[in-house]
Amino acid sequence: MLFHLGEMVTATQSVSDEVLELLGTEMNYTVQVVSPEEEDRELLDSFKISYGEDSGDEDDLQARPPVVTVMGHVDHGKTRLLDTIRKTTVHEGEAGGITQHIGAYQVATALEGRERLITFIDTPGHEAFTAMRARGAQATDIAVIVVAADDGVMPQTVEAINHAQAAGVPVVVAINKIDKEGANPQKIRQQLTEYGLVAEEYGGDTMFVDISAKQGTNIDGLLEAILLTADAALDLRANPDMEAQGVAIEAHLDRGRGPVATVLVQRGTLRVGDSIVAGDAYGRVRRMVDEFNEDITEATPSRPVQVIGFTSVPGAGDTFLVVEEDRTARQIAERRAARNRAAQNAQKRKRISLEDLDAALKETSQLNLIIKGDNSGTVEALEDALTKIDVGDEVELRVIHRGVGGITEGDINLAIADNIIVIGFNVRAEGKATELANREGIDVRYYSVIYQAIDEIEAALKGMLKPIYEEVELGRAEVRDMFKSSKVGTIAGCMVLSGEIRRNSKARLIRDSVVVQEGLPISSLRRFKDDAVEVREGFECGLTLGSYNDLRVGDIIETYEMREKPRA
Repeated sequence: MLFHLGEMVTATQSVSDEVLELLGTEMNYTVQVVSPEEEDRELLDSFKISYGEDSGDEDDLQARPPVVTVMGHVDHGKTRLLDTIRKTTVHEGEAGGITQHIGAYQVATALEGRERLITFIDTPGHEAFTAMRARGAQATDIAVIVVAADDGVMPQTVEAINHAQAAGVPVVVAINKIDKEGANPQKIRQQLTEYGLVAEEYGGDTMFVDISAKQGTNIDGLLEAILLTADAALDLRANPDMEAQGVAIEAHLDRGRGPVATVLVQRGTLRVGDSIVAGDAYGRVRRMVDEFNEDITEATPSRPVQVIGFTSVPGAGDTFLVVEEDRTARQIAERRAARNRAAQNAQKRKRISLEDLDAALKETSQLNLIIKGDNSGTVEALEDALTKIDVGDEVELRVIHRGVGGITEGDINLAIADNIIVIGFNVRAEGKATELANREGIDVRYYSVIYQAIDEIEAALKGMLKPIYEEVELGRAEVRDMFKSSKVGTIAGCMVLSGEIRRNSKARLIRDSVVVQEGLPISSLRRFKDDAVEVREGFECGLTLGSYNDLRVGDIIETYEMREKPRA
């Protein structure tokens, strides 16, 4: 039936939603396409698990700390601000000084004589991490937008504001670097009014705080502004007595501890020994570690912890929940994994209709990649950035495999089978894998800064494009006389009118402004009795056009060459 509808597919191929609906109409069925979220909810309902709401009565709800995401432009001092808040130095260890993972930390502060906790999520600043930054905004209660007082509102500042507004979270603006020359906090207040953030002193409802993360100026004022905004705008309560639910902020593969996920508990209490499922990963909580690397036995709402005990690495941004037994966790994870596999296969397959079958059969160059990284969020962000590289339809980029952890022999074997380039982001090949890669000549590239990877892959894709040639005119000559030769045929006696005539270049013959013959070679070229390589404008010469003899006085011979045109 699809074949008659103009769709060329096999019996097992995935097709788009529109084609499914069309097929249903043809076969008198009503096709309802549900989103992965709805499918997931249905899956959880079948296990009698409710996700996304607090169980119990109003009396069971207790106040929880606000979850704060720090966002803003590259180099505006987000990580320095968090360092100052928790008295550590993360940014010095970051490649290129750019935060490339999401970290979560909890700090204590005092408000009106009472100690209060605040959870901070640090999101990366570079534009390639938009997906991770967007997730940060979704897991959060309040967004702190950091703007440098000497630099002003930048593209990623606007992007961060958009993420926060799309997530519907209140915003607190921290104007950083007020100790630097050229700092103008008032100008930034005015700039941000264009984006709907109006300072309280201008009659708006957004709190602006002037700080210096380097000098530690007014940090307490910022923490107070966060708590005041939370109290005024939000009702932050959760039930700590239910099964824990929340979100995996980051995950990586640790050589000694196996898969480690940083999770943020949103409701309920997570305890050591709980059966847990996050995305298509599952396991049992064997150990929990806080931000100071100290073991804890339980995590209450808004608490970020590292969980050890997953059987595989969950994805950054995956929701997690605690279930009654390991078997249930495994079943949910396996069903989700099967659904993700089907979705990926559908994405990889290109739909081919009868009309464009001919074009599809023509060979398109393809660059195949395997991406391995130290964190699932980083791998996903890098894949997202690479697949967005646009060099036209002639070259296609495909990510054959992605994963978290070092480059293994299995990755190299896959690369040998399919002629693939392996990318390691903040990870290295293990011993035998290095030997195998060297022996088989597999290209393994290591990166620690994301835009180096993007630039090199873009250069590789452009190198795979077929060269574009353009015609460059060399010169024109007019036939003034003709001579017959038994050896070489007709010799044209010419005057070079412009440019130069070169031996072995291509020529076209023009008669009465009409092209008579194309692609003729200038096989011999002479000045008087001497052979010449080229003859310039204003000089006379004799030449032959291969075996072509139909020349007349007054004909114009135009010479040209094809030069490779550099791609933009």
